[in-house]
Amino acid sequence: MTQVKEGCGRCQTLPAPPEGPGRLFLWPPLGHSLGKLVAHLRDSGGPYQLRPDAHCVVVGMGEGDLGRLSAQLPDVLTAEEVRGTRALFVPGDTEPGMADFPRVDSLQRFTMLQQSGWLVDMLAESRLTTFFQPIVHAQDTSSIFAHEALMRGRDRDGALVSPARMLDTAREADLLFQLDLAARTTTIREAVRHQLRTHLFINFTPTAIYDPAYCLRSTVAAIREAGIPEEHVVFEIIESDRSANAEHLRAIVDFYRKAGFKVALDDLGAGYSSLNLLHQLRPEFMKLDMELVRGVHADPYKASIVQKLLEIARQLGIQTVAEGIETPEELSWVRRHGVDFVQGYLIAKPAGAPAKATPRLND
Repeated sequence: MTQVKEGCGRCQTLPAPPEGPGRLFLWPPLGHSLGKLVAHLRDSGGPYQLRPDAHCVVVGMGEGDLGRLSAQLPDVLTAEEVRGTRALFVPGDTEPGMADFPRVDSLQRFTMLQQSGWLVDMLAESRLTTFFQPIVHAQDTSSIFAHEALMRGRDRDGALVSPARMLDTAREADLLFQLDLAARTTTIREAVRHQLRTHLFINFTPTAIYDPAYCLRSTVAAIREAGIPEEHVVFEIIESDRSANAEHLRAIVDFYRKAGFKVALDDLGAGYSSLNLLHQLRPEFMKLDMELVRGVHADPYKASIVQKLLEIARQLGIQTVAEGIETPEELSWVRRHGVDFVQGYLIAKPAGAPAKATPRLND
């Protein structure tokens, strides 16, 4: 295993791809799946051994064979069969032992891990960076309240890699833990480098945290070592990765609050569970989903929903941010209806350095 930094634990460790000759043990979920797999191996002429008693096939692997087989298997088995097949690579010609059992994983993750070397290399080589987008006071857009930190990557030629590509690959290859930690620590490093003085909104992925007291301690330590005031840091729950376990999510939020940080609920109105999370987590900030804000001035359905959400926030003492403001009409509407802060391309696009100033926009 390759260490990201001193310490231990899943978040701080990158998987190393299997190297050298060895054997790949595969346990398909059904006899039919096993039959298709054996037929493919027989036709391809590679070395394999069928073990019917264990419902297992053992495939001999030479240099480069793992990558080729990983690319072929999704065409041999259905997506469900790939997910249901268990896989284990053992170097050399030894039989699996007790120490190998924790490494048994789904064939889907195994194949994705073979295809995600670019992301592992990016994390190992610290090629993540942070873009900053200002969050400004709604009534005076020249007054910057905070910056949201947005994850970006760079390939070896320096070209930007989109967060969507990184997140999709990380989910499939089970690298969310490592990517989420790297994004948080990169944000802190870049905020210090740019001498950020505003509040800082940091996204985090609840599903990438096992135990907050353990998984988040390095993030807390980095913020404190950097001298960033705890009350200036707002951890923002990513809508697409909200944990299904409300208790787990509440434990994460409680940990952040006890450390002195604030919490924002992102994309309010985008998911069916948003209102439940609002009362369960009681965030200091709520961010209105940009799809709700888009064209709100001309859509009575959106307007009614956003008005009600803003009314709830005022009654509960929650500060609000309207995301995705792109037109003067949208800005004018949310201003009239009492939103506290705004964010979007009309104000400023994300950039590699925090904004020093933003334009004052009038109705």
